[in-house]
Amino acid sequence: MSNLFNSIFSTTAETIPFAQFIICIGVSLVIGVFLAWLYSLRNKASKSFLISVAIMPAIVCVVIMMVNGNVGAGVAVAGAFSLVRFRSAPGTAREISTIFIAMGAGLIAGMGYLAFAAVFTVVLAIIMTLLTYVRFKGVTDDSKKELRITIPEDLNYSDAFTDIIEEYTESAELVSVKTSNMGSLFKLRYSVALKDESLEKEFIDRLRTRNGNLEISMANQEVALNEL
Repeated sequence: MSNLFNSIFSTTAETIPFAQFIICIGVSLVIGVFLAWLYSLRNKASKSFLISVAIMPAIVCVVIMMVNGNVGAGVAVAGAFSLVRFRSAPGTAREISTIFIAMGAGLIAGMGYLAFAAVFTVVLAIIMTLLTYVRFKGVTDDSKKELRITIPEDLNYSDAFTDIIEEYTESAELVSVKTSNMGSLFKLRYSVALKDESLEKEFIDRLRTRNGNLEISMANQEVALNEL
């Protein structure tokens, strides 16, 4: 039983105590679950992505523990992990950052520095959370929504909704205009940031009084998956 967890390939290989092995995996799983939970608070994510983030630190931890002391094997493992980015569907910058944080935490835990892994995860999680509240000038704001308004051809769209939009939004930009129904209708697409999202219905009702009760839609802006 004492040799059950020893390597069968070399009698000189360093043996990892089973208790420490379990502790490292346990800490890595706690870190992974914490990252997945934190990411789900402020972001929309699939269940498969959250599961991947939760178990990734433990996977990296085990791999690093198994190649500990072998530089060649460590380089090979790093190369294998780098292929994941190119063999999978591209994700957002925030998703990729979360994956790298999970990998980094697992690597640190695999080296046996459990306290450093926990501190690294907490610090990076706090920084990422704080940065989500910072408004950077000239960048796309995740809180913006896409407003689509259909109007009759005799309505001058350039200033038909200016006063209503200024009343209910912090910022608004006319993104595109196209004709529809043989030119009898115009479809306007705006990018808007509402002052108060609870007044969204009131905002749409006000717009309906101007466009003759034609179609109006409000949706979250789509962000390109490969945007970095």
